[in-house]
Amino acid sequence: MSEIYIGLMSGTSADGIDAVALEWNEGKIRILGHLEHSYAPELRQDIVELCQPGPNEVQRLGQLDHRLGLAFADTALKLIEKLRLKPSEITAIGSHGQTVRHQPPGSLDFPFTLQIGDPNIIAERTGITTVSDFRRRDMAVGGQGAPLAPAFHQAAFGNSSEVRVIVNLGGIANITVLRPGHDTLGFDTGPANVLLDSWIQRHRSLPYDKDGHWASTGIFQSELLEILLQHSYFRKDPPKSTGREDFHLDWLDQQLEILPPLKPADVQATLVELTAISVSRDIEDHAHDCKAIYLCGGGANNPLLREGIEQHSGIGTYTTTELGIDPQQVEGAAFAWLAHQALQRLPGNSPSTTGADKAVILGGIYPA
Repeated sequence: MSEIYIGLMSGTSADGIDAVALEWNEGKIRILGHLEHSYAPELRQDIVELCQPGPNEVQRLGQLDHRLGLAFADTALKLIEKLRLKPSEITAIGSHGQTVRHQPPGSLDFPFTLQIGDPNIIAERTGITTVSDFRRRDMAVGGQGAPLAPAFHQAAFGNSSEVRVIVNLGGIANITVLRPGHDTLGFDTGPANVLLDSWIQRHRSLPYDKDGHWASTGIFQSELLEILLQHSYFRKDPPKSTGREDFHLDWLDQQLEILPPLKPADVQATLVELTAISVSRDIEDHAHDCKAIYLCGGGANNPLLREGIEQHSGIGTYTTTELGIDPQQVEGAAFAWLAHQALQRLPGNSPSTTGADKAVILGGIYPA
């Protein structure tokens, strides 16, 4: 008997919502459809500003939680309409929400993570049981609360005879090492689109660097690259996770002050190189024997970034399309899968990835 779940995801880039409909049939996964909803510029700006300390945070947080709840619900309904389904045919929605602050263990005496987009509103507006707040249960048992997608990567992409690496190039880059007969390993490697998008938005008023065109006009600066690679996060051992708290424009500006003025396009080219090298170094350290690298997330569409990872790693690099799921659909599908795990009372985290003390059921359930 098949069931249909919808996954809703908005990542560190905060550029919009990815909605994915996933069919679960006796352990087999099939993607039914996908819809992207871009945030209006003012909404995205409100999200980005809330990711850093500022005035009147509680009031702004509460209102943004409501606005995003409406946006997530409407996106789910549009996907249902697109697929000519009815809300009654959907078993549950898994909503990651929008991360506005992530302070994992080691960063504060009392670590926390916060994703907003009120699941009460989603459940009421859609009439569909909604599962949300996935990360905090993992942190309650000592985990980083991120990344959570590696458990899904194992279920969807694991192979009994081949070592594979899945690289998600969202706002933050993370890798998953799928090694037959071993626990899944995964962690955040550092920045990806979060700096690239912010830099081009500042200098070109564009939301992102399509196909890496602007970066390709620049020349990466080795001195700047070495300065950026001095960030303490790159020296941490996994399990580890990061976000806008560590990698943001103010941090980048501080590093640029050390050097003579650089051309903006050269900085963009250097940021591409930063991601390619940091990802490749971690693959060398933890999966040098892998047979193939598979990219997903928005950065998978950046040929400059893809070429950089392949060049520095020396390993064939593809996208997850080769494994049956479009790169833009993987993260949304992961949270549809996590909703299924929650309703079946099955663990959703991977302790070897997050550092949690044990596997636990993730997510709070908001019945229709």
